[in-house]
Amino acid sequence: MALLEVRDLGVSFETPDGTVNAVNGVSFTLERGETLGIVGESGSGKSQLSFAIMGLLARNGRARGSVLFDGQEILNAPPKVINPIRANRIAMVFQDPMTSLNPYMRVSDQMAEVLTHHKGMSRAQAVREAIRMLDAVKIPDAANRVHLYPHEFSGGMRQRVMIAMALLCRPELLIADEPTTALDVTVQAQIMSLLAELQREFAMATILITHDLGVVAGFCRQVMVLYGGKVMEQSPTDPLFETPSHPYTRGLLRAIPRVDREGDQLESIPGSPPNMTREDRGCPFAPRCAHAGEDCLDHLAPLTEFAPGRLRACNRSLEEIA
Repeated sequence: MALLEVRDLGVSFETPDGTVNAVNGVSFTLERGETLGIVGESGSGKSQLSFAIMGLLARNGRARGSVLFDGQEILNAPPKVINPIRANRIAMVFQDPMTSLNPYMRVSDQMAEVLTHHKGMSRAQAVREAIRMLDAVKIPDAANRVHLYPHEFSGGMRQRVMIAMALLCRPELLIADEPTTALDVTVQAQIMSLLAELQREFAMATILITHDLGVVAGFCRQVMVLYGGKVMEQSPTDPLFETPSHPYTRGLLRAIPRVDREGDQLESIPGSPPNMTREDRGCPFAPRCAHAGEDCLDHLAPLTEFAPGRLRACNRSLEEIA
C-alpha cells in the first residue's frame, strides 16, 4: 500500500471576484521513503495542494477529491481524525520561518509544546529532545540557543529550527513548502543537504514544493509540473531534465542558468499566468505556448503515459515540440 494516494484533488476559494480554482484534478501516489518535487510558477497551486492535504486551507477554501494516507481518508477530515496525524505522522516545513515561528515564545517552548501534546512527554523530557533535534540539524551550541527567541536566529538558522520542529515526532511524511526561498545559495545548499541526510536517517517520504528546478534536480526522484492548478507533466527526475515532454517544462528549464553555456541569454516564458477565476476548457498554458493550436484552446489533453513512468498532458506530439 502506498503511503499517500491523492486522487482528483481540487481546491477552490470563494472570493468577491468569484470562485478561484487553485487546484484542478491533481492525482499522484507517493511511496514510503520516496521524494516528489512539485514545481511550477507562483500561483500554480503548489502550496494550496499541500494545505489541502494537511487540512490547513483558509476558511473560504473548499477541497474535493480524495487523499488517502496509509489507507485512511484524511481530506476534509474532522479535527479528531486529522489532529493525531498532523505533526505526528505528517509534518510540514512552511515557506517563511519568521512568520511560522511565534515571535513571543522561546524556541524551547515552541518545540516542547509539540512533544508534550503529541507524545505526552514532560517539559524537561521535551526540552532535552528538542536540544537533540537542534543538534541533528547542526545548530551550534543547541543547549543554550534552544532558549532564544526566533529573532535571535539568522534566516538559515530559523529554517533549521522549523525543520527540527517538523521532525520532532519522527513523521512518515514531510512536506517542505519552498524551504529555501529567502536564503542565499550557500545556505540553500546546506539546507537541502541537511534535508537529504535527515530523510535517509529517518526513512521519510518527502514532498518538496518549489519553483526552483535546480533544487529538485539534486533532491527528488520524481517530479510533477503544475501550471494553472493542473498537472502538465509527471516523470522521474533524470528523464525529465534530459528530455522534457511538455512545452511548459521546456520553458522552465530554458530559464535556468547553466554553467556549461557561458554567455547564453536566459529565455523567459512570454505572457502572464492564467486567470484562476475562469474555468477554461482548454490547456491553461495554451495562450503562452508557441506550439498551441485551436484544439489546445478548446480541449486539455488527458494526462497520458507516453513512456514507462512518464505522463504528459499535451495535444502536440513529442516530434511537434522538439
